[in-house]
Amino acid sequence: QLQLVESGGGLVQPGGSLTLSCAASGIALDYYAIGWFRQAPGKEREGVLCITNSGGSVNYADSVKGRFTISRDNAKNTVYLQMNSLKPEDTAVYFCAARPGMNRCSNWWNMYIYFGQGTQVTVSS
Repeated sequence: QLQLVESGGGLVQPGGSLTLSCAASGIALDYYAIGWFRQAPGKEREGVLCITNSGGSVNYADSVKGRFTISRDNAKNTVYLQMNSLKPEDTAVYFCAARPGMNRCSNWWNMYIYFGQGTQVTVSS
């Protein structure tokens, strides 16, 4: 059974950077699209970025363009979300999710079949 575990969250000042990791166990990630989602208090979960099994990325949140990037290291069975120039409005719980198949990125949470528990990111001075 595939298990996803996010890490790397924490408290950071505005303008700072964090790198989130989504590590998989139980199955190889290289056949999965991996999406990063986030949910702020009182708001709906939103898609942030997704990376296909072949390494192509899809951006779902205009607010993170030019600041966040997604990458994967299949040898380490891990996907990363690099977050730069962080803003207070980036504060949220960040989740990763996996969807099997080629080029299967989706902005819809319920299209994925495996989910992590989330990691808190707080941007505050």
